[in-house]
Amino acid sequence: MLQQTHRGYRQRVAHLTLKATLYGSWALGLFPFTYDSRTRQLTRSRWLLSYGLVLNLGLMGLSLLPEPEPHEETKVEVYHRNPVVKQVEGLVEMISMVSTCVMHLRIFWKSKEMATILNELLLLKERHFRHPILGHCHQFDNYVIQKFCTVLLEVASSLLIYYGVPDTNVVIAKAFCVYLALLGVLLGITHFHLAVIYIYRFVWTINGELLELANQQRRGQRADTAQIQLLLRLYSRLLELNSRLAAIYDIQVTLFMVTLMSANIMIAHVLIIFWNNQHMFSLLDIAMIFPQALIINFYDLWLSIAFCDLAERTGRQTSAILKLYNDGEQMDEELQRSLSDFALFCSHRRLRFRHCGLFYVNYEMGFRMIITNILYLVFLVQFDYMNLQYK
Repeated sequence: MLQQTHRGYRQRVAHLTLKATLYGSWALGLFPFTYDSRTRQLTRSRWLLSYGLVLNLGLMGLSLLPEPEPHEETKVEVYHRNPVVKQVEGLVEMISMVSTCVMHLRIFWKSKEMATILNELLLLKERHFRHPILGHCHQFDNYVIQKFCTVLLEVASSLLIYYGVPDTNVVIAKAFCVYLALLGVLLGITHFHLAVIYIYRFVWTINGELLELANQQRRGQRADTAQIQLLLRLYSRLLELNSRLAAIYDIQVTLFMVTLMSANIMIAHVLIIFWNNQHMFSLLDIAMIFPQALIINFYDLWLSIAFCDLAERTGRQTSAILKLYNDGEQMDEELQRSLSDFALFCSHRRLRFRHCGLFYVNYEMGFRMIITNILYLVFLVQFDYMNLQYK
């Protein structure tokens, strides 16, 4: 009973986070679609498109305005003693600015195709995935809640760095523009991950129905050939939508990952400088500000990879489930042909996320990214070794 209550609570929290993401995206002009309850379809709104483009480009422009006075005395001192820090921070800011511009321009440019994909997903959900045979997908709730919490933690972490660095002269107006733009970027990337987790849930449902049919056959009952053919068509449709979705977001997601990795290198480099000069900086400030930013950034990067890896692993499970039909006895020629077609399709088409034609997003690539992050930090520390200790 307690477990059922916990699951019901988790579903409600996931539903609230989805609604909060939707309303936040509308407020920031990141979701330029309106829902028609009569047709149950999304329509592209030119007003929302224009509003989002003007708002977000305006926020970026305001965040680039020069400050009337030095923002942080500590930062100025670090820049003066270690010019490499300023160069690295400038590079990270340039990467993040390019990423933000590309994301908003792609939202404007690809909005029509995105509306088509979302409408097809809504149609599939309405017709075929309203009542999954395995019940509710709890992994879906977990990942939705984790992603929403990560967005909040990223904003809170950035605010802590902005206000927590000692001797800070805070510029409220500019900080508001910067972190509103940051929230827009995080929500924009969240759209892709939410679409991925929805595709995962649909594939998970297909696997559940295939597994139920396989169990029926193993019990001596005849599997429904028409149902297997329908599941093959749905699976094929989902993989096509997944490919189109990845093509829309591949540049944004790649730049977002590069931004997180470069930010981690910069933060770790500054942390090493502060740690080597504890006599000049507060140890409490060092422990409170920079480690939490590193942890949250790494967790956000890893969670972005986990979304894609979860969907990929679920797609691989489809082939394993199809092999279970070999244990059954009620196998006519039509059923064999349907299963062979399904297995052949799975061997040639896989649910994978390849960005910019360069790499697949999964745990293996995530591990390589972390190793690359560490190596670049080591290279930077070696290059800047003589400036780490202030005299």
